[in-house]
Amino acid sequence: MIGFLFRRVWQGALVLVGVALTVFFLFNVLPGDPVALLAGQRSDAATRAAIAADLGLDQPLPLQLAGYLNDVSPLGLHPRDSAGVAKYGGVALLPLGKQAVVLKKPYLRRSFQSNKEVLSILADHFTGTLWLALAAMALAASVGIALGIVAALHPHSWLDRALISVSVLGISVPSFVAAILIAMTFGFYWSHWTGLNLTGQLYETDPFMGRHLALRNLLLPAFALGIRPLAVIVQLTRSSMLEVMSQDYIRTARAKGLSGYGVVVGHALRNALNPVVTAVSGWLASLMAGAFFIEYIFNWKGLGTVTLRAVENLDFPVVMGATIFIAALFVLVNIVVDVLYAVLDPRVKLS
Repeated sequence: MIGFLFRRVWQGALVLVGVALTVFFLFNVLPGDPVALLAGQRSDAATRAAIAADLGLDQPLPLQLAGYLNDVSPLGLHPRDSAGVAKYGGVALLPLGKQAVVLKKPYLRRSFQSNKEVLSILADHFTGTLWLALAAMALAASVGIALGIVAALHPHSWLDRALISVSVLGISVPSFVAAILIAMTFGFYWSHWTGLNLTGQLYETDPFMGRHLALRNLLLPAFALGIRPLAVIVQLTRSSMLEVMSQDYIRTARAKGLSGYGVVVGHALRNALNPVVTAVSGWLASLMAGAFFIEYIFNWKGLGTVTLRAVENLDFPVVMGATIFIAALFVLVNIVVDVLYAVLDPRVKLS
């Protein structure tokens, strides 16, 4: 297990290096001048030169890349003095002259717009996206597994065909289209029946109640975000259950006189859940990345909202930091999925 985790962490680190290289070169070839954005159109040449020097934009591109990788890496080479180490919130491990190898949290630079640290901006908005993705995944997993079992227990019936047809529709419709339809139908036209708002946040401030949790604002965006994984889970659960129900040990369990519930839940479902667990765990990271347009449509404060606004304002450090952050989530979730898969199925070997 330790060897497996070490290999996966090393592979994940290589993936993150590749992502960092890609986003760096991508945003350095895009049109736009962040120096002009920060200094303003009426600034003089000296002011622009000072801003460029402060951001390191006056250096050649290879030196800018080396500096960026040094900042985002948990291990970096930085000035040995206390000010240099404190800037990155790290601990000096190995002195090398005036420099030192520092163990630190990744430094994703500062926003061009607010001058706040990008990591702090992402942390402030991460909670909203996390709750949205968890709610969408909980809805998709619970409803999808239940409907998949129902379809598998009634194969080739009208109910089975109806569920498969609806799931195909759910996979085919783009999330942002479904979000617009759901928002307008349940949050606008039928709002007097549903009591739901077109937009809203997880926490609301009331003059009498103060700041309180408003879970009803989570329902529509979570439903819109969870439609596609729900449809996938229905089909995965159905096909996996049909395969497991045809195995010899299921027939043996029935021959022993076990009830239908005991056979389905105690024997078939656990073995049929392996591909479903893989899909659910993998979809969690995908939902956090795919929530961007859902958040924008419902005006939900999360990573998607702050990233799209950063794109509009050419705030490249925020966009680059959000991309690396989501990539790190994908790597972490994939490692957890592999471990869970081996725990659920003893036949699977970690290699």
